[in-house]
Amino acid sequence: MDTIPMTREGYNKIKSEVERLETEEMPIILERLATARAEGDLKENAEYHGARESQGLLHARINELKSKLGRAVIIDTSTLPQDEVRFGATVKVLKTGTKKPETYTLVGAGEEDYDEGKILVTSPLAQGFLGRKQGEIVTIQVPNRVLEFKILEISYN
Repeated sequence: MDTIPMTREGYNKIKSEVERLETEEMPIILERLATARAEGDLKENAEYHGARESQGLLHARINELKSKLGRAVIIDTSTLPQDEVRFGATVKVLKTGTKKPETYTLVGAGEEDYDEGKILVTSPLAQGFLGRKQGEIVTIQVPNRVLEFKILEISYN
């Protein structure tokens, strides 16, 4: 079973999501099921079958999140080398052929937000940056193409 690196913040975010699903969402679905059962014949009761499907999907999501929590390894980024790209680093890069730098933060499961530049540390892009230092040229194979970046800056929050 693979471990999943996370910050304490990411771990707490997933844990809160599980609690919300279990204490807020599940009771709503159970209420829908009870109401649908009260209507009688369950064979042709679309509301009942819809509620059962919702319940199954919610259970699957809860189990997925609990699995992530069970495999989580909390990383304290303050203990990592600050002069190279590691988990938790914010990396400012310049893609070859462009003039505008891009910024990525390497995060764990539950913290990713691609609109904010927060990418999973397990993604091909992040894997290409890991262990690299400021000023290095990095070539990364992603599906269908090869990307080249120059690392302009590495920082840790």
